Amino acid sequence: MKVSLLRAVGVATAAYGVAVAAAPGLLARPSGLADAAGRTAPATRTSLRPLAWRDAVSGLALALAPEGPALRTAAYVRIAADLGDAVLLGATLPGRGRRAVAVAVSVGWGALSVAGLLAEGQRSGGRAVRRRAGSRRPGKGTMCPRGTGPLRV
Repeated sequence: MKVSLLRAVGVATAAYGVAVAAAPGLLARPSGLADAAGRTAPATRTSLRPLAWRDAVSGLALALAPEGPALRTAAYVRIAADLGDAVLLGATLPGRGRRAVAVAVSVGWGALSVAGLLAEGQRSGGRAVRRRAGSRRPGKGTMCPRGTGPLRV
């Protein structure tokens, strides 16, 4: 897992979410949800704010979650949100070009989180930490008490 990449995605997502919550037009205009003058209807602003807060909170979770299962879970939530955005926005935004851009952007952000999860080694104390495939420390991610081997059935 590449923690620094996941943290960067989290910070960027949280900042964007807060910005869109404050000014929904930041998302509405490029998505084709504003009028010809660039104004966003009150109902559209109301609809976009929960999406923005979801991004802010899930980005914050990704930025602040402790390394390990909590960070992995935050990344999975972020990936699910990005893929959901790709599907929903890609199917519903006005204009083929806008739909294509929304899908590309959403899949791109999700791919960054996937890359962070799959990257070899993590930065810890200034040096890369790598483990051999299949090796685990007892009590870390396995269903067993500390000091014993993995649970075998």
